[in-house]
Amino acid sequence: AQLKESGGGSVQAGGSLRLSCTPSGFTFDDSDMGWYRQAPGGPCELVSTISSDGTTVYADPVKGRFTISQDNAQNTVYLQMNSLKPEDTAMYYCAAALMLPFDLAQSVGCNYWGQGTQVTVSS
Repeated sequence: AQLKESGGGSVQAGGSLRLSCTPSGFTFDDSDMGWYRQAPGGPCELVSTISSDGTTVYADPVKGRFTISQDNAQNTVYLQMNSLKPEDTAMYYCAAALMLPFDLAQSVGCNYWGQGTQVTVSS
């Protein structure tokens, strides 16, 4: 199983970015999906998850600004990020519970899932 992310970049505060993730070797029926992020020197932290039935969870700092979704036909999960803030700057990782249970993310590290995509928000 592998995860391929895209869509990171540099934006000014208040801007938007959309991250995409396409898993290979499995489909959304097999695994809850999500996004985690890790700032330099910081922990691997939850951003948002989406279960196979479409139930979503958001971390408090991103509620109302970020939206997770999945396109089953394209086998792609998205993270729409609006009203970005400098504190959103981090490496963002697509996550699959099939590969690593989400409750192990902090102890194992975000990079278990893949190389991530950098998001940089300037003030």
